[in-house]
Amino acid sequence: MNKELLSAIEYLSKEKGVSVDVICDSLEAVLITAYKKEFDANPNAVVRLDRTTGDYSIVAPKKVVDVVENGETEISLEEAKKIDSAYEADDEIMVDVTPSNFGRIAAQAAKQVMIQRLREAERNIIYDEFYNRTDDIITGIIRRVEQKNVYIDLGKAEAVLPQAEQIATEEYAVGERIKCYVVEVRKTTKGAQILLSRTHPGLLKRLFELEVPEIYDGVVELQSVAREPGRRSKIAVYSRDPNVDCVGACVGPKGARVQNIVMELQNEKIDIVKWDEDPAVYIANALSPSQVISVTVDESKKTSAVVVPDYQLSLAIGKAGQNARLAAKLTNWKIDIKSESQAEEEGFEGAAETAAAEDLADTDDMMNELAVPAAEDPAEPVNGEE
Repeated sequence: MNKELLSAIEYLSKEKGVSVDVICDSLEAVLITAYKKEFDANPNAVVRLDRTTGDYSIVAPKKVVDVVENGETEISLEEAKKIDSAYEADDEIMVDVTPSNFGRIAAQAAKQVMIQRLREAERNIIYDEFYNRTDDIITGIIRRVEQKNVYIDLGKAEAVLPQAEQIATEEYAVGERIKCYVVEVRKTTKGAQILLSRTHPGLLKRLFELEVPEIYDGVVELQSVAREPGRRSKIAVYSRDPNVDCVGACVGPKGARVQNIVMELQNEKIDIVKWDEDPAVYIANALSPSQVISVTVDESKKTSAVVVPDYQLSLAIGKAGQNARLAAKLTNWKIDIKSESQAEEEGFEGAAETAAAEDLADTDDMMNELAVPAAEDPAEPVNGEE
């Protein structure tokens, strides 16, 4: 029987991914519970389980006395000396109190409790594993779609992609492998509840970390992300090494790296711009692929006024204001875009042309050469603030 117990513990450990110590601790707790339930027992009794042989016994502390008044908590000096002649009155010794018929009773009483404790231990292990992956990317297989929620098999657990975290333009097919961003992991009575997202800006950031070794190694830093899921995104990057082109590293040879991400996001367009500590240069870069003549900034109000060539106004604003809106989110600045002729008519005094023009031109050339998705189709010229 002891060999069978050890075999069962080893099997459960491998099958459920629970350590042997956790199983043995649970078994000891179950056995003492069954003992105290079935017998008028010493409340201080404990179980000793030999994890090498599988032998177990129930022992209880008893006080050595000359005359026994309570057999559950006391033992006579004569009986104590039979165990060890060194015992004296008032000593406390651990005495084996295992009932002769305890084995069958324990097995019947412990079965359901043991299963429950193992499930709890397994749930805790799964929770800890996935909780440590919060704010990270995870890959799973779509198992079913119910009430507009997508349920994804992660191997050891099932996660949910709620409708609010889904990209409206995407279709989710059962059996399809999918990458998602782990937004939150909650502990519930039924186990870990894992919430995923396909719309979170963190998904785009993690995808670039996977595809671009320079970002993973810390040579290139991803400073900011602005995203309209399923439509278009902008990321701002910066290189710690002056010999490494941050934009080129993200684009990859012949655009391969960024194209892999575009495909994963089902053709979401991605603009990669160079971050700069000068707000004027940074704002000009953020409006890529539009050319910029000048940028004037008011740091106290976090506002900027941008002048662009007349023929570039619709490109700078973007379709339905998308380009300007994303640039404002990316830089965290309010951006007012005017054409050159409008600025002259209103007497707008623009700043001198910034170094952004040169940086932006280099970025445009690279984006065009490598066919990186950038601008939407130009919209009709519109004035307005973003």
